[in-house]
Order: sequence, then structure tokens, then C-alpha cells
Amino acid sequence: MIESPAPSAAGDDRRLVVAISSRALFDLAESHALFERAGLDAYREFQIAHEDEPLEPGIAFPLVRKLLRLNELSERTPRVEVILLSRNSADTGLRIFNAIERYGLEIVRAAFTNGAPTWPYVQPFGAQLFLSANHDDVARALRAGVAAATILPSKAPQRGSDQLRIAFDGDAVIFSDESERISREQGIGAFHEHEQRRAAELMPAGPFRGFLERLHEIQSAFPPDCSPIRTALVTARSAPAHKRVILTLREWGVRVDEALFLGGRDKGPFLAAFGADIFFDDSEHNVENAAAHVASGHVPHGVANPGRE
Repeated sequence: MIESPAPSAAGDDRRLVVAISSRALFDLAESHALFERAGLDAYREFQIAHEDEPLEPGIAFPLVRKLLRLNELSERTPRVEVILLSRNSADTGLRIFNAIERYGLEIVRAAFTNGAPTWPYVQPFGAQLFLSANHDDVARALRAGVAAATILPSKAPQRGSDQLRIAFDGDAVIFSDESERISREQGIGAFHEHEQRRAAELMPAGPFRGFLERLHEIQSAFPPDCSPIRTALVTARSAPAHKRVILTLREWGVRVDEALFLGGRDKGPFLAAFGADIFFDDSEHNVENAAAHVASGHVPHGVANPGRE
């Protein structure tokens, strides 16, 4: 269950604050494998010995670079801040900060916990989104009311567009899992009957509503035809279950640039066609399918994740 929402960033409640782990930002596969194979001391020695060697971009690096680039486009938009949360120590984390400096990323705040969980620092930093390779940290952040996703570490994907493109599943991500529960427990027929009967009722909010709204605030500073951000709803829903979704987003005053109602089709090829920098879904199956095409984050929330929240 989601608790009270995270507080806004101190000093400016219009900021979009994203917290990210070092393994999501950079490709740390070699050193992490060494840690698992040989232990902490070997890992520490390796990182110190290589701290001046550049790290390759990780799976979320393009997303972070595009988020920070938004600060350069207009003084009228809410400022974007990226916070580094890492289980490294300050000693081993120096290599990560060296890489941040090398790539010219405007990341100045960080927490290095020396093996301890990082999630307790998500709220004090005022983050609206948390991305990490550690499932436990993600699950605890979600329970604290912060949009969060587990992102599997890998090398950065190659994308040609400068536009930031983010895609979301609907049920249990933007919206609550209320309708998805009916589908899983009573079948697709009961689900469609439920959605038709309640078509005029707003859908309850899910964990990513606040993050989507903050993105929309930034979008609103630009004309729709030349916005640096493009969003998409990519859902297994199909007609007639589309109406309630559209009316809810309209009532929230949130613009979603593209809405794909796939009726159960695999999402991966459609996300590739959209060119998503990242996709968020509560279904591990959907995330695995999408990850072959785009960076994907698993949201361990709702009926699809019993015992994992």
C-alpha cells in the first residue's frame, strides 16, 4: 500500500527531482561482478586503482542527460535535479563522481551509504522518481509514496533523438490496480463490464501520477508541436476500456502525447517505434519483453506483484 506522498524538494516545490543509483547511471558490471565474486575488499581496491579511468554510460544515462538538458532550454520551466544514491562508500564512489565530471553531468548532490539501503534518503532529497537496480530499495520507496522502478543494469542504448520520450503502463502505474484486480480475479469479461459501468468515474491514482504531472508542468512551458518531452501511455487495454482512461487524464489536466491501446499485444515493438528512453510497467513479463527494445523499469506494485511490495 502506498503511504503519504513524498515531500517536495526544499526551497522550490516546482522542481522535478530524480534519484538514481550508480549502477543505473553507469555500466558497473565488471566491478559489481568482482564484488560478488571476491568480496568488498577486492571491489574497493579495484575501484580505487581505476578511479581515473572513465566509466561507460549505463542503461539510464541517456535519460539522465536528457532530463538535465531541460534546464538549458528555458528559464520558465521547473528546474530538473538528479540526485545520485549509491551503496558505494565515499572512497569507492570517487570513481563515479569522476565519471559524472567527465561527462559534464550537472549532478552535485549524492548519498554514499557504504552498503546500507539508499531508500531512506529518497524523501529527504524530495525526489518524485527513484530508479535503482536494488529491488528492496525500490519497494521501500514505493511504500513511502515515491514513484520508483527497478531498472536492470546494462550498457546505454543507442538513441538518435534529443527529445526525451517516456512511456507508461496504465493500471498499477499511472492509475491504481483496482481494475487490474478485477481482470485477474474475475476475468476479462468482468473487467470490461466493470469499466463500461464506471466509464464516467475517475480512476484512482497510482504511484506514477505525481511524476507524470510534474513532467506535464515542464511540457506546458513549450508549444505542443516543439516540446522537448513526449509521453506515451502504452496499455494492454482496448475499447471499450479506453474511455475511462481518457476521461480520467482529462480531468487531471494531464497531457499524454500518445496513447496505445494494444489489447494484449506485446509492447516491445511499439515502444521501439515510439523511441522510448524508458518504459515503466508493473508486469515483469511486459518489462522483460520491452527490455529487448528499450530501457525498462519494473514497478513492483499492485496485484501483479503479490508479496513484492
